[in-house]
Amino acid sequence: MSTVLVIGSGFVGTGIARHLAAHGHTVTLASRGRPSTSPTTYGARWAALDATVPEACDRLLTRLRPDGVVLVHGPSDVTWCEEHPGEAEQAHAAVAGNVASLAPGARVVLISTDNVFDGSLPHNTESTPVRPANAYGRAKLRAEQILLATAADAVVLRVSLVYGHEPAGAGKWLNFFASCAHQLLLGEAVHAPDDHWTTPVTVSDVARVTASVLFAPAPLPEVLHLGGPDRVTRAEWALTIADLLGAPRRLVVPVPKAATRYASRPENACLTSTSLPGLLGLTPVDGVAAGARKLVTAFTGCHAISRTPPGTGPVSTEPDRERG
Repeated sequence: MSTVLVIGSGFVGTGIARHLAAHGHTVTLASRGRPSTSPTTYGARWAALDATVPEACDRLLTRLRPDGVVLVHGPSDVTWCEEHPGEAEQAHAAVAGNVASLAPGARVVLISTDNVFDGSLPHNTESTPVRPANAYGRAKLRAEQILLATAADAVVLRVSLVYGHEPAGAGKWLNFFASCAHQLLLGEAVHAPDDHWTTPVTVSDVARVTASVLFAPAPLPEVLHLGGPDRVTRAEWALTIADLLGAPRRLVVPVPKAATRYASRPENACLTSTSLPGLLGLTPVDGVAAGARKLVTAFTGCHAISRTPPGTGPVSTEPDRERG
């Protein structure tokens, strides 16, 4: 079993840490603030860390001497990054540079994004030229470049829109699936773009693939893509969620991307891998219907279809967490 450091305690970072701990690895989850769920509840540990500070990274890496490091650091709110592009790029670049230079014996896996592409193509493979769509994409691309130029053993794993179960009170915002599910089960309308395409992937599949990449024998391709098998608009996806929850389809309101907080996202936030399927002997990842079927009971267990007037429920209106 290996010692792994996961930097970033958001939705995706926590999912990866849970998976690694469940498979017997010694896992430390590091972030500036304490995670909402204590890692001790699933067999991991937490360490306070501002990973943009070299001395702080050096102290933690020297103490842990990890076999592997997973970078799921932020800022990851695409809208915030668009409003603070310089700060976003500086933070992503600093963490990648610190870990790459201070953990020479570890494999480093950077969880990156489909936002490094401009959205002009319906699918983006590992060989598609990168042209970031927004400030978040530029920040992640800079982190990719620094890590691959500096680290002795590094892999960039670009992932599509990640989703899974989160309780209604989980934090500042929820991933798109969770937000839709909670709103629909409260009888509230979901306004979802019908001109924004994505290839959603469950957080459990992201965790499973990340672990395989982390421990795969070298050498590996420097860049790998992980997207779900289905290319759907958010509006189509929301209808799938409504159907499986038994919620009325009329609650899903298709809207243009430009009228939502997704305005800065690429039109086609879709990833296809030419390398990953045959590389690690992995079972296929779930499509949107299969993923939803596995998740619905977690939501219906704490809800009943509600007649509560729209807008009175506790669910955040900030519905998208790209990752971390």
